[in-house]
Amino acid sequence: MGKETLSNYCCGNLGESSCEVEKNNFCPVCEKQGTLVKNITVKHMVLNELTEQIGDNDYYLCMNEECDITYYNTKFNVKFNKQQVKVPIWFKKDADPKYACYCSEVTEDQVIEAVVKHGAKTVKEMNAITGAMKNSNCKENNPLGVCCHKIIQEAIDKGLK
Repeated sequence: MGKETLSNYCCGNLGESSCEVEKNNFCPVCEKQGTLVKNITVKHMVLNELTEQIGDNDYYLCMNEECDITYYNTKFNVKFNKQQVKVPIWFKKDADPKYACYCSEVTEDQVIEAVVKHGAKTVKEMNAITGAMKNSNCKENNPLGVCCHKIIQEAIDKGLK
C-alpha cells in the first residue's frame, strides 16, 4: 500500500514520518474514499462476537451513505457492514435512530426540535436544552471516534432552514 508525505507546511515541521497518509483508503465495495478511524473506536462499535477479527490495526469508515460497508481495512481484507455494528451510523441511508450525539443519545430530530420549538441556535444552547455532549466519551461512542460537535452543528443548520 503506497504512502505519500504531506508537506511540512500542514504538519508543522513535525517530520515526515508523522505526516504519512495512506493513499489506498477506498472502500472495497463502493470504491469511495473513507475516513481513518482509530482501532479503539472500531472495537467499541463492532458487535462483540466480531471484535477478535479487528486485530490491532486502524480502519476506515466508508462515508458513502448508500454503501452498506461501515469499517474496512483493505490491507488485511477485513470489512464490516451496517448490521455488524452496535449503533446506526448517522449518515448512512436508513439510520434509525439518527444520532447527532452518540454519548448522550441525542438524535438529529431532537436537535431540530430544540431549534424549532425552543429557538436554539448554537451548540452551547443545544447542549443546555438536550443534554448533548454532557457524557462525552467520543473516542468509544462516536463511529468516527471524534467529538459530535460538527454533527450537532449540521443538525442545527437543518433546523434553522
